[in-house]
Amino acid sequence: MTEKRKVLITDTSLRDAHQSLMATRMKTEEMVPILEVMDQVGYHSLEVWGGATFDSCMRFLDEDPWERLRILRKHLKNTKLQMLLRGQNLVGYRHYGDDVVEAFIKNTAECGLDIIRIFDALNDVRNMEKALEVCKKVGIHAQTTVSYTISPYHDIAHFVDIARKLSEMGADSFCIKDMAGLISPYDAYELVGQLKEAVDIPIQLHCHYTSGMASMAYLKAIEAGVDVIDTASSPLSLGTSQPPTDTMVTALRGTPYDTELDQELLLQVSNHFKEIRKNYVIPVDVALGVDTNVLTYQVPGGMISNLVSQLAEQNATHLLSQVLEEVPRVRADLGYPPLVTPSSQIVGTQAVVNVIMGERYKMVSTEVKNYLKGLYGQPPAPMNEELQEKVLKEEEPITNRPADNLPPEMEKSREAIKDLMEKEEDAITYAIFPQVAEAFFKRRKGLEPPLHGPPGKEAREEEKAEAADLNLEKIGSVDPAMAVKDKEGRTIGYPI
Repeated sequence: MTEKRKVLITDTSLRDAHQSLMATRMKTEEMVPILEVMDQVGYHSLEVWGGATFDSCMRFLDEDPWERLRILRKHLKNTKLQMLLRGQNLVGYRHYGDDVVEAFIKNTAECGLDIIRIFDALNDVRNMEKALEVCKKVGIHAQTTVSYTISPYHDIAHFVDIARKLSEMGADSFCIKDMAGLISPYDAYELVGQLKEAVDIPIQLHCHYTSGMASMAYLKAIEAGVDVIDTASSPLSLGTSQPPTDTMVTALRGTPYDTELDQELLLQVSNHFKEIRKNYVIPVDVALGVDTNVLTYQVPGGMISNLVSQLAEQNATHLLSQVLEEVPRVRADLGYPPLVTPSSQIVGTQAVVNVIMGERYKMVSTEVKNYLKGLYGQPPAPMNEELQEKVLKEEEPITNRPADNLPPEMEKSREAIKDLMEKEEDAITYAIFPQVAEAFFKRRKGLEPPLHGPPGKEAREEEKAEAADLNLEKIGSVDPAMAVKDKEGRTIGYPI
């Protein structure tokens, strides 16, 4: 007879679910009416912050992300709140100085957050080290993560080794982050089983439904001993989001794994988000479709839409199949990084450039150069040495922790916005997103007109425009005179 063991639920409706389906456009005012009901359900935690929400709050919704967190904390008095943090990248797209990491996490704790899920795009534990250390210092539960992927260098032993290292560093729990929906049910069973034997901390599984396997993977992981699973309220589930909370709770009801969540309250939550969802147009292939391309190319659904947008900007959508075939080749050249922010953008953009130029690496993006130099960290596998030599020329790649090469940034940030700054957290926000933050602060002071964003039904068009910008925030420095521009004047790369 199976031993009774309650499975815990982290609901992602307030963060990852609407990031995956609705381009992170859900407003705080759309969340508030249902918060006190959600607070009574009995979730292990609610994922409410991090990922793309920080940027989107300011850029598209004219909201202060810190204020959103405080509002959520005010209404969610009994439920743990958690966020997704990109390790040394925080909620941005480059590594930030250790002083920014410390200030960000300290302020997050003061706003009432309970759990921070820390990941790194390369699974380089050095890039999670500082965030983990600060979480422990300020009393936040530090959940470390492995970004799940498949390659000749990624196997169960590799993932278990990462978990051991992070556990020894003081992690409070460990999450398998399957951002592309790649993990099969039996691999989930085997991986969770081995993790439970290797480390003495709770194990959580986070899957996207993209390939159609997530619910099955959850059930097998539960049988293997997983402690927590990530789900989303049914109107915000499936497609590129997570499996539905309501369905998983019903499937486990009356079993030794019964979640004991209140299903009447879950129905109220579902009815609320059903109405909110009507404000947004979600393409059928995003919302409901099973995309088996991800099993061949390991390209998450959101990354495919970005590739399509980039190709559309160049009037080259007919080249999508070639780009999808090029992505795995670029990924191999870069040492098989998991395809998650920012490595997914780095690999995807270079694949687009390679195909459009008709020659591989005739031109490389700034980010690829910095990646090859080691400024993002150590990839899981050796990189293509010929490519490194071609791009870096006489430059030597770095081998130490990337953030050790970064100067402190907070004082410079405070000085830059001294006339706009109203509170300490403004300096943190500016350090991470200088242009977006400065524009937001000017609107807040009435120096620029308010941002009247488009109705939710136009969110996808806005997302496409955003994705078409091939240039991420820079790491390091390059000669701007060498930049190659697209027809709109955007930097798309540097000739080598």
